[in-house]
Amino acid sequence: METADRIPEQALAWHDAGIGAALATVTETWGSAPRRVGSQLAISGQGEIQGSVSGGCVEGAVIVEALEALEKGEVRELEFGVSDQDAFAVGLACGGTIRVLVEPVGSVLPEAILRDLCAARAARQPVAYVADLDSSARRLDRAGHETRFRMDRSGFEEDSRTFVAIHNPPLRLIVVGAVHIAQALLPMARITGYDPTVIDPRETFASPARFPGTPLLHEWPDEAVDTLGLDTRTALVLLTHDPKLDDPAIERALRSGCFYIGALGSTRTHAKRVARLADAGFTEAEIGRIHGPIGLDIGAASPSEIAVSILAEMTRVLRKGA
Repeated sequence: METADRIPEQALAWHDAGIGAALATVTETWGSAPRRVGSQLAISGQGEIQGSVSGGCVEGAVIVEALEALEKGEVRELEFGVSDQDAFAVGLACGGTIRVLVEPVGSVLPEAILRDLCAARAARQPVAYVADLDSSARRLDRAGHETRFRMDRSGFEEDSRTFVAIHNPPLRLIVVGAVHIAQALLPMARITGYDPTVIDPRETFASPARFPGTPLLHEWPDEAVDTLGLDTRTALVLLTHDPKLDDPAIERALRSGCFYIGALGSTRTHAKRVARLADAGFTEAEIGRIHGPIGLDIGAASPSEIAVSILAEMTRVLRKGA
């Protein structure tokens, strides 16, 4: 799912308003297709749109097909070849091909399923929309697609006509420690799709002047983490160097499903951290989830370079699981 999109919700709103709606979803791509598999476009019965399946080069044709599909109450499977000239116009180096599934809400995509999908998204619950294009069956799965959920990857099941559209919650970044590295990390994280929050009881550090437009929590980290919650789409980064602040949050994280835990500090500092957590009863496997010293070893020296190394490591863990 595209980060922070409201495309299924908009389709449901149009349907509830009585003007009709269809969802168009990219199901396959070849070459330098403009949008990834799973990208969506909502089309109302009045021709309004939200989202994109191609960056603009085939949207017009998709809208025409969607309005016809709405009128007839039928599914459409479309294929478009994007020429080199059109691809260049939307910023691509070469052409590509995309396949798009168009589903009118109600007649093809059951209203109850779309409503449940939107409710799951609102509750930050990962969910997969599964469409069997041969049998016309539609359902939602909350389990059974672990690799797809982790990789945030929609697509057809192998050797089948069953399409799985992954709807993951938006990525979140929780940073403990309002230090210089955090000031560099947050703008980079936003660019890559994270919704960041900073935790630091020291209000002089965690101030709006230093972190404009960022939610700031001045509670002790363990209490703040409990308030925010940690799920499979959350990364926790600890930058204080202070065990009184870092350790309670780490303990919460090790008991959660957050996909990334990174802690600043030297190899010696991390060894002491490991010993403290072992004394607290955590297993070697649990402690092994912590990335410390934090970040990929790229020789980073400045706060900005360290932030790059942290974000790169978060990306590797998110996409490769290691």
